[in-house]
Amino acid sequence: MNESPMNEIELETNQQPKYTISILVNNKPGVLMRITQTFSRRGYNIDSLVVSPAHNPQFSRLTMVTQGEIEGFDQIIRQLNKLVDVVHAHHHVSTHSIERELAMFKIGVSSKGREEVLQIVEVFRAKVLDFTENSLIVEATGSTEKLDALEKILTSLGIIEMVRSGKVIMARGMEMT
Repeated sequence: MNESPMNEIELETNQQPKYTISILVNNKPGVLMRITQTFSRRGYNIDSLVVSPAHNPQFSRLTMVTQGEIEGFDQIIRQLNKLVDVVHAHHHVSTHSIERELAMFKIGVSSKGREEVLQIVEVFRAKVLDFTENSLIVEATGSTEKLDALEKILTSLGIIEMVRSGKVIMARGMEMT
């Protein structure tokens, strides 16, 4: 049983509420387009979208982070569940699910600044994927908040490029995601 989105809403300063939704769909062409149209018709922005195969290759799993006004959000979930190729769509709150994100940061560093970056990498339990004379590529996984904090710190040291996966979630316990 899912919680109402009004029970727990992630808020960022001066932004609309954010919602994390897991959608299990039939693995067919055009499904993603129909799902995204449901959000755009209601004026909801999609902040993050991850599409991956489900355990059964007949299905795909979509994890979306969206934002918008609370009015109408329940209607979006109902509309998603009515779409032919949607098996089920659930809103997930962070207290009832495990959430993770992956990020890679390419940082321009000289030999003098390298030690500082390596200390930060250690504190955030990240790892170095590539090490050249002038740059490092760092991989980190964790909550969105953790990766936001790491990004903020690394920005001051010279991020050249960044790639983030978007949030993936799994419901805790025996509840289906």
